[in-house]
Amino acid sequence: MDNPLPAVGQFSAEWVDFFVVFGAIGLVALLTFIWALFFRKNGKRKRKSHRRHRRQLNPTLAETGGLPPTREEDKPTSQTPPSQP
Repeated sequence: MDNPLPAVGQFSAEWVDFFVVFGAIGLVALLTFIWALFFRKNGKRKRKSHRRHRRQLNPTLAETGGLPPTREEDKPTSQTPPSQP
């Protein structure tokens, strides 16, 4: 079976370039992860606890005086057709 990686000390220029780029990406990712953890912890410490005020709900029908009186169907409406001159 052929080993894709050459022996130590026999790396070609392509492999060196690959390891340099891979190492740089890994280093940036590691530093970003550490930075995010550090600032995330500080953000949690700085938050102040806010007292929650109870939201006022809409009043119930009992509080407003109940439903309006029911309309009778027999009564004509107060709207009259406009009179013609």
